[in-house]
Amino acid sequence: MANPEVVLITKADCHLCAEARDAVERVTSALGLEWTEQQVDELPELRERYAEEIPVVLVDGVQRDFWKIDEARLERVLQRALRV
Repeated sequence: MANPEVVLITKADCHLCAEARDAVERVTSALGLEWTEQQVDELPELRERYAEEIPVVLVDGVQRDFWKIDEARLERVLQRALRV
């Protein structure tokens, strides 16, 4: 069984992004998972899609949260993904 892919989409100089990084790190590390970060400043297709919702958390390519990351919800989503 593959671990879920967790991606945090951020942009430069974003205070919510810093909070989101901390939240995603806490949840994923508690579950023994890795995560990656992508910046909309570097990828025009992400900027076009998510510009008004940054930060965004994707789990296996599906948007699961944005702006203020709900750690309890992210944990539930990841736990479900780990059981599949």
